[in-house]
Amino acid sequence: MSLDLTRLYLRLAAASLRAQMQYRASFVMWSVGQFITVGIELLGAWALFDRFGAVRGWRFAEVALLFGLVNVSFALAESFGRGFDTFSAMVRSGDFDRLLLRPRSTAFQVATGEFQFLRAGRLAVGLVMLLWAGSALSLGWTAARLALLAGAIVGGACVFYGLLVLQATLCFWTVESLEIMNTLTYGGTEAAQYPLTLYRDWFRRFFTFVVPLAFVSYIPAGALLERPTVPALPEAARWASPLVGVAFLLVSLRIWRFGERRYQSTGS
Repeated sequence: MSLDLTRLYLRLAAASLRAQMQYRASFVMWSVGQFITVGIELLGAWALFDRFGAVRGWRFAEVALLFGLVNVSFALAESFGRGFDTFSAMVRSGDFDRLLLRPRSTAFQVATGEFQFLRAGRLAVGLVMLLWAGSALSLGWTAARLALLAGAIVGGACVFYGLLVLQATLCFWTVESLEIMNTLTYGGTEAAQYPLTLYRDWFRRFFTFVVPLAFVSYIPAGALLERPTVPALPEAARWASPLVGVAFLLVSLRIWRFGERRYQSTGS
């Protein structure tokens, strides 16, 4: 993305935030509601670990690190990827045809068409968990560890954003986005909050080599915690693992362009 496009993107995002903050009571209530909802999920995990102490060698503080990484990443993707999440309505109404006539890329126009900053509650829970886990685990935050943590968040956000792009791309053929994509976004969020060693082999392979959430939560967390992960990877690969999320988003955008070239107007 060029510097001019980046500036335009940020200006549109800031304008959307100002517009949503005009209804501050609604904004606060939505955020608090989501904070409570995600907090209840975390409470359920705490109850499990409080009962058994550890699961497959993972303690609650270590899982809290995964929980924080995934929820911060997902909150960012939801906030900035809302346009792709609601893309099916644009195709149904025929409004997408107008985007094809404009000089900017359609992906950029869809991305900036709608932002949703009401995910602040999920973001807050994730940040609290990251701060608490970092303190409880005494990780010794060096510049390299902080860079890996930031990279894991960005990479995770890229994976979830890429899934939203793929969901929108399906609308070029189906008009309606398939509900199965929700099993990869929301379901993927639930799965990635826990160590992959808890799951069966085929499930681990899927979330490692098809939807690479393992490379942006479980594997970098393993590097931060200095513990082995499945699949076993060289240390350099584990520290570079967030780059897989960026690559996944780039591939998703290429698939979007492929679908766009085969789009036929709804005629409405």
